[in-house]
Amino acid sequence: MKENKIGGIPVVDKNKKLTIGSTPNQDNPLMDVSEIKGFPLLALDVWEHAYYLKYQNKRADYIENWWNVVNWNYVQQRFDKWS
Repeated sequence: MKENKIGGIPVVDKNKKLTIGSTPNQDNPLMDVSEIKGFPLLALDVWEHAYYLKYQNKRADYIENWWNVVNWNYVQQRFDKWS
């Protein structure tokens, strides 16, 4: 069975260092079962429920347009708070 992943999550770890990782299925870096641990700064949900109604099976279009709505000031605030 193919595993759904959230890829490329920027995370501030317990040592206050920035790391990049991915998690399977619904896992996230705040969960005990996650391979990577820390405070997520930004994440992109690539499960079909996130984009299917508007993009059908055009995941690449969804991801490309997602970059247009990222609030980089908020991401910076999260980084400043946790690093």
